[in-house]
Amino acid sequence: MRKKIIISSGSLKVYAELFSDKSPETFKEIVSALPFSSVASTWGDEIYFEIPVNPVNSQEENLTSSLEVGDIAFWPQGNCFCIFFGKTPASSSDKPAPASPVNLVGTILEIDSLKINSLKKVSNNDKITVEVIE
Repeated sequence: MRKKIIISSGSLKVYAELFSDKSPETFKEIVSALPFSSVASTWGDEIYFEIPVNPVNSQEENLTSSLEVGDIAFWPQGNCFCIFFGKTPASSSDKPAPASPVNLVGTILEIDSLKINSLKKVSNNDKITVEVIE
C-alpha cells in the first residue's frame, strides 16, 4: 500500500510517498495519525521531529541503517519522523546514516538538487506539517 503526502514548513512544500513494503505496522500507525504538525530538528542533512505515534512492533520491523538520499523513516528510539536528504554526522560516505537503526517508510518524490537545497533551509524549531494528498 502507498500513500502520497505533502511535507511543508513555511513556504517549503515537498511531495513524498509513504509505503508499507518494509515496515507495515509502522506505516499503518503513521497513516492513521495524519495529518500532524511538529517542531523540526536538524542533524546534518536530516530533518526529524516527534510524531504522535508509538508503533508497538516498530522495534521488530526491518530496522536498517542503510539509507539513500530522499528516504523517509521512523526512528523508534526518538519516536520521530525522519527525512534524509544528504550526509549526517554518522555518515561515512555521501549517503545518509541514522544515529541508530530506523524503519524505512517512504521516499521524497522527484528528489533533485533544488529540493535538497530547499530542505536545507529548514531550521531547528521551525514548524513542520505532514498531510495526506487525496
